Amino acid sequence: MNSSIFGKIFLWLVRSFNFVLANLKLPLRLNGRNRMNRVFPIRNPILWLVLLTSLLLTGCVKYDVGLNFDNSNSGELVQHIKLGERLTSFSGDSVYEWLKSIERRARELEGKAQRVSPEEIIVTIPFSSGRELQEKFNEFFNSRANQPSESVQSESDSGLPKIESNVLLEENNFLLLVRNRLIYDLDLRSLSLIASKGNVLANAGSILDLEFSLKTPWGAKNIRLTETAIEPEKNGNKLVWKLQPGELNHIEAVFWLPSPLGIGGLLIILFVSGGLYLRYNFMPDPRIQFPPKVAAIQEQ
Repeated sequence: MNSSIFGKIFLWLVRSFNFVLANLKLPLRLNGRNRMNRVFPIRNPILWLVLLTSLLLTGCVKYDVGLNFDNSNSGELVQHIKLGERLTSFSGDSVYEWLKSIERRARELEGKAQRVSPEEIIVTIPFSSGRELQEKFNEFFNSRANQPSESVQSESDSGLPKIESNVLLEENNFLLLVRNRLIYDLDLRSLSLIASKGNVLANAGSILDLEFSLKTPWGAKNIRLTETAIEPEKNGNKLVWKLQPGELNHIEAVFWLPSPLGIGGLLIILFVSGGLYLRYNFMPDPRIQFPPKVAAIQEQ
């Protein structure tokens, strides 16, 4: 989400708030300042604006990113983005351009996008190996193509928050099973505060709902390296981490996946071994049952 969207939102709020303050000046004088101070002890207009913004924009953006594994050679990167009606009504066409750029980027990576509504989209990008997952994931989230179009970028290119995202998947093959270690780093420190012209207006955590999930056939184990590390919620075979805007989010997890190549190789070996066993233990020797024709001709 670029800062121009939030800038438009807060500009609208500031104008509305100034209009309300101007109309309240006369009633405030008539009723007396002491009475208002007892009821509304906050005198700083900026603090009032922060409270008003939090009430109006709570849950404005819901962005869920998930990795769903079927086995070591099959999985999907799923993104579910839902924008609040207040945000889309304030931001104009820029937010829709951002969603369109996500759709284009998904198609470039052999994925698909489903528009649930004009403000809600589900993106699915398949991958067939850990290496392909790393390439597609990092290319999608770190590419400029994922940003709004150039026409929108030119309006406030210097104000775009820089978000760095990187995923690493380490795989260890044990013939039938593959041990995976997922490491995900997401730098959201640029979203710590939403500001306009250098003035801090609101905490991004009040309007951004960001989640990262990992779903595997047999579940996963979270690795907590520090006391401040994010503790995920467990829902069956799925782990869900609540990402924190304004912080460097670090996630590590270990999980096991079945190896189709190893299982297929084992089945072939068992099939061939079973055939040989039946051949030499339960079936007659073909040399006895069908004597060579050459030997029969020589006897004649």
